[in-house]
Amino acid sequence: MTLAEYIDSKRDEHLKELFEFLRIPSVSTKSEHKPDIERAARWTADKLSAAGLKKVEIVPTSMHPLVYAESLEAPEKPTVLFYGHYDVQPAEPLELWTSPAFEPTVRNGSLYARGTADDKGQVHIHLKALESLTRTDGKLPVNLKVLIEGEEEVGSVSLWDYVQANKQKLQADALVVSDTAMLAPGVPSITYGLRGLNYYQVEMTGAAQDLHSGVFGGAAPNPLTTLCELFAKLHDKKFRVTVPGFYTDVVVPSKAERKALNRLPWKESEFRKTVGAPGLAGEKGFTIREQLWCRPTLELNGIWGGYTGEGAKTVIPSKAYAKFSTRLVPKQDPEKIARQVEKYIRKLLPQTVKMKFEVLSSGKAWVAPYHHRFFEVAHQALEKGFGKRAVFIREGGSIPFVTQMHDTFKVPCILMGFGLPDENAHAPDEHIRLENYFGGIRAMAEFYRGLGRL
Repeated sequence: MTLAEYIDSKRDEHLKELFEFLRIPSVSTKSEHKPDIERAARWTADKLSAAGLKKVEIVPTSMHPLVYAESLEAPEKPTVLFYGHYDVQPAEPLELWTSPAFEPTVRNGSLYARGTADDKGQVHIHLKALESLTRTDGKLPVNLKVLIEGEEEVGSVSLWDYVQANKQKLQADALVVSDTAMLAPGVPSITYGLRGLNYYQVEMTGAAQDLHSGVFGGAAPNPLTTLCELFAKLHDKKFRVTVPGFYTDVVVPSKAERKALNRLPWKESEFRKTVGAPGLAGEKGFTIREQLWCRPTLELNGIWGGYTGEGAKTVIPSKAYAKFSTRLVPKQDPEKIARQVEKYIRKLLPQTVKMKFEVLSSGKAWVAPYHHRFFEVAHQALEKGFGKRAVFIREGGSIPFVTQMHDTFKVPCILMGFGLPDENAHAPDEHIRLENYFGGIRAMAEFYRGLGRL
């Protein structure tokens, strides 16, 4: 039986097993899901063993366990480090899910559940690709190291400490990640650039306690109002960030790269449909592709304070909070940007309130050349998996681990994702197209086999 025949014969079994994985509510940000996180780690370790990895271990950390595995039985063949994560975002708001978040459901050719696209479904693609190779070839064609964490959705708190302590153990010829998206349906993609990220939280304090808005309103400071006024000043009319120095180190892509990115087979109409807003915003002078992939941003992610329950409660809140983020591009230093942002916000802050400013997570942007022979293998594998030549793209999201690994080990980082931008990662009704899931298994099996032929 050929590799393709084997994969096709196991479609139902693979999908059933993925259902098991998705039913585990491995929400890393909530302490009540700690047992589920540990269960997901054990499940992942068991499937790595079944896939032919000879050494599998669950690594305790101060937060959530890492899963490490390796098979080093292919002398003189490349060594690949595959990275993914088994933790997921919270499912809330639950009422917006068409079907329960942790009860996998197939509708219209897509599989719906939390974690389908980010990142359980994509991790499972690799597990099944490796298992398929073991079953058909009798062994894995390359040397393989696998590192799957349970803290990606909360900033990978333990991951980098583990990497720093195990550099020799993790040394490889290439890093492979599937936590990105395809450009569009039917367009397999290799990502060569990611934006960096700073994630912040501010706490504004006015009065010592909540105040009656009738008795004190008009005289007492309202930190919630102050917060809204402050954030309204962080962009100008061209939607440029007003923080002094924010754009000083920004690298604009070359004319050739901009031309290549804007010629990709991508429909603006589909993007507008996915967004679903009356119109689009964004920095003037750049195309949508460039705004999303090549330009830095500042976005307000959440704001709260005062009374938000049912009915009326006329109070001036004592405190107000906001979470916001800056997406960064090459040459922007996250620490420098954080200092600039805090300095400017404090400059705008009136004397009527106090502020606590925190940087919750941080990571540099990553853009890399894609001329290594491993990328050609990836191209060929994706074509075999999907019947179409892959394209090279950037993404607007951030995977700090990729930048850290690239800077530390100086090896090619090959990002092959099988989700789509409109599949609601981090949102209700997250899903993955089944054709991309099964195509991904075929492609990754061909990729590992192709590396074994080098």
